[in-house]
Amino acid sequence: MRSTVSGYSALSKAHKFSAAGLVTAAGAAALTFALVPQAQAADAHSVGVKPVSLSAQEFGVTQDAELAKAADAAAGQAQVKAAAAVKAEAKAKADAAAKAKADRERASRSEARKPMKPAAKPAPAKPAAKPAPVKKAYADNLDGWINESLDILRAKGIPASYDGIKRNIMRESTGNPQAINDWDVNAVNGVPSKGLLQIIDPTFKAYHVEGTSWNIYDPVANITASCNYAADKYGSMDNVNSAY
Repeated sequence: MRSTVSGYSALSKAHKFSAAGLVTAAGAAALTFALVPQAQAADAHSVGVKPVSLSAQEFGVTQDAELAKAADAAAGQAQVKAAAAVKAEAKAKADAAAKAKADRERASRSEARKPMKPAAKPAPAKPAAKPAPVKKAYADNLDGWINESLDILRAKGIPASYDGIKRNIMRESTGNPQAINDWDVNAVNGVPSKGLLQIIDPTFKAYHVEGTSWNIYDPVANITASCNYAADKYGSMDNVNSAY
């Protein structure tokens, strides 16, 4: 018999029995499934085994703990690696500094071993120039002429005294350096006596004292040459008391 509902067909009798059988089987299976766990639970309880029961919340906490442990382990490894890197960098810097120091020391020792050029000898110091002797000033008169002649005579080691020289000058020329004798024997012979101590030209030239003028009328030259002659003939002008 067909169903009056559109799209559906009426089940035959055979089909009905088959469906009823399926329903009955499904119910028996469901009943069996419900009874078996209870029996298993009873068995587990009877042998002392605690059934495992893990909720979703407990699983999440466990998972977070495991992740935290893993993160801590990773962080620890990172710290160890970072410390090792810092240590390695410090060691590299220390090694580089030690090498640089060793290189400097080797270079310094190498420089020290280089032969040194001998220091240039200082030029010998030039002896200080002796200052020019200051010429003593003498008065341009009889007193000055006698004193200048005495200094020359002493330097040459010729004996004479101020008094002996002046006494003979006053007797011979009265202190006139241009005096000339044109009447005595020397004048007759063509060699008149001249100057302060009335000495003739040949005697003046023979007893001339170095450093004085060659002019017989020069007062100092006349005195020194006359004293040199008197020292040779009489021992000193001091010993002359007359014509000599």
